[in-house]
Amino acid sequence: MRTRLPPSPTGFLHVGNLRTALYCYLLAKQTGDHFYLRIEDTDRERFVDGAMEAVCRVLHWAGLDPDEGVMLEDGKIVQKGDKGPYIQSERLDLYKKYADELVASGKAYYAFDTKEEIDQMRAEQQQAGNPAPRYDASVRMRMKNALTMSEEEVQEKLDAGEEYVIRLLVPPERTFTFEDQVRGKVEFKGHTVDDQVLMKSDGFPTYHLAHVVDDHLMETGLVMRGEEWLSSLPKHLLLFEYLGWEPPQYAHVPLLLNADKSKLSKRQNDVAVEDYIEQGYLPEALLNFIAQLGWNTGDTKEIYSLEDMIEEFSMDRIQKSGAIFDREKLDWLQGQWMRNFSLEEFVDRIRPLVAEEYPEAADDADFSQKAALIQERITFFKEAPEMLSYYYTEPSADMELIANPKQKLTEEMVPEMIQLLIDTLEPIADSDWTDEKLKDILFATCDEKELKKGQLLWPLRAILTGLPYSPGAFEVAAVLGKEKTMQRLKKG
Repeated sequence: MRTRLPPSPTGFLHVGNLRTALYCYLLAKQTGDHFYLRIEDTDRERFVDGAMEAVCRVLHWAGLDPDEGVMLEDGKIVQKGDKGPYIQSERLDLYKKYADELVASGKAYYAFDTKEEIDQMRAEQQQAGNPAPRYDASVRMRMKNALTMSEEEVQEKLDAGEEYVIRLLVPPERTFTFEDQVRGKVEFKGHTVDDQVLMKSDGFPTYHLAHVVDDHLMETGLVMRGEEWLSSLPKHLLLFEYLGWEPPQYAHVPLLLNADKSKLSKRQNDVAVEDYIEQGYLPEALLNFIAQLGWNTGDTKEIYSLEDMIEEFSMDRIQKSGAIFDREKLDWLQGQWMRNFSLEEFVDRIRPLVAEEYPEAADDADFSQKAALIQERITFFKEAPEMLSYYYTEPSADMELIANPKQKLTEEMVPEMIQLLIDTLEPIADSDWTDEKLKDILFATCDEKELKKGQLLWPLRAILTGLPYSPGAFEVAAVLGKEKTMQRLKKG
């Protein structure tokens, strides 16, 4: 299954496009075929410099490097493959050739309507009760186009250099049926389809013509895209038919939704993949998350590596309904993937970040032991400096942090609990200063004094770390060592 990602370089890559890229990549790898990157830059008004490079960097970050097409080498855009160019603005002669063929065969026509005339036509349709005005069989015969003019008039306008577009001639009596790989059988009536513009007045094709030409010439086996394109499918099927080509398979995947089931938007969520990269999400976590936005294997499995997905992905498990973008689920998966690192790799990833803030961490012989305590609790690497801060600076724990109603520890009890900790821990020999030994002794003290464990352990943890959240009191005290632990308790 030869697949592709065809983004427009109009900004950052949307997470929905990354999901499409992932699904296409999986299908290509499953079948031993190619996944290629094509750049659809025919909308020149919205073109953004650097956007092509950004797309390539995101795909590389995600581990979804294309086998063919547009790529980034040494910071520069290159194109590899025998079906290029893979940038649409370099293929304009091809689109013109096929547009002219469609006009010559009577399957498309020149239209000379001005923007003001189109706006007026739409306004009239809306006033007549049509909420979705279109240029179709019901209006085309009263507009300025080759269907309402003689050949001589058309040629005169062309010779005079008047602006025109080329429109697709859609037969209103036709019914279009197609088997979508996600939606199943879909059907459209020709009278609901507009005479789509194929070539714009600036000489650039619209998406509709360009993708049909390119997906045929580039031998695409599957066109996967968002469900918002489903209504355009009959135009594309008609173009394939008019040009005498076999259409590829189509799969229209569900939209990504906010929690209120509105379309995913910047108002409620970050939508650019770069935002998630900047925030420190792992590619493994983000891919794992977006893969399951609209797809599942039907079991309770939650964690999927890219290799797992290549093995288990199938289009028949893609759902038809929209998928809620649950940020809490993403964060949970991020945490799971953080736990998946070996301790050695985890240490290598966080030591430079901690050493940037606390230079002594660079040569700390006990750093691995300290890092091990936070790996089960960390969500992002950038949290490591704060989570390990109490090993390198003297923390400050005020009464608001130490007294804790949830632990049934009042302000009046705090001095007594601290003194009890000092009296209990002071006699322990350095050789017995281990987390297990500390746990046994402190638990026994709680039982003896009829205390809830939190009443004794919470102030120990709060004083040692100065943080509301941290590893367990025993583990922290064991790694800090007896001398530093007792110093902090006495200061407390």
